[in-house]
Amino acid sequence: MRMKNAKERRAEILRLLENASAPVSASKIAAKMSVSRQIIVGDIALLRASGSNITATPRGYLIPSDSQTCLHQVATEHTPEETRAELYAIVDQGCTVVDVIVEHPLYGELKGSLQLSSRYDVDQFIRKSLESEAVPLSQLTNGVHLHTLSCPNEEAYHRAEDALRKRGFLIQE
Repeated sequence: MRMKNAKERRAEILRLLENASAPVSASKIAAKMSVSRQIIVGDIALLRASGSNITATPRGYLIPSDSQTCLHQVATEHTPEETRAELYAIVDQGCTVVDVIVEHPLYGELKGSLQLSSRYDVDQFIRKSLESEAVPLSQLTNGVHLHTLSCPNEEAYHRAEDALRKRGFLIQE
C-alpha cells in the first residue's frame, strides 16, 4: 500500500470527520492512518487554520452538524460537585451542551468546547475531569458561567431552562 502524503491524509481526515456520528479521538485517527497522534494533531491544526470547521471536544474531533439549529445561551451557577446534575438537566431534555463560557478579568471571554448530548457523554466528561485533576472553567468565576445549548426545537430549550431553574442553577434577571 502506498503511503499517503500530508495533503491526502488531511483530505481523508476531513472525510472521516464528516461521516462520523460522534467525536473521533486523535489516537483513533492516527491508528487508522498509521501515523503518530502528534501528526494528526498537527494536521487538524492546519485544517482548522485553512478554514475547516473542526471542533475539538473532550472526546475527540468533530465537524458540527447543522441539523440542530435552535441555539440559546443560559447563565448558570453551581458548585463543582453539582456539575453532573447541571449537565444532566440539559441533556435529559434532548439538548446538546455545546460549550462553556466564562468572563476572565485578564483574558476576557474564555470558551471551552463540550459537545455533550447524553448522560454517557456527561459521565465521560466528569470521569476525564476527575482523572486529569483539571479545574473546570467555572471555578475561575466562582461557579458562574454560560452554556451554549443546541436544541432540536424551542420546546426542548424551554424544558432544559425549566429543569435548570427547578434545580436552582439558572441565573435569572
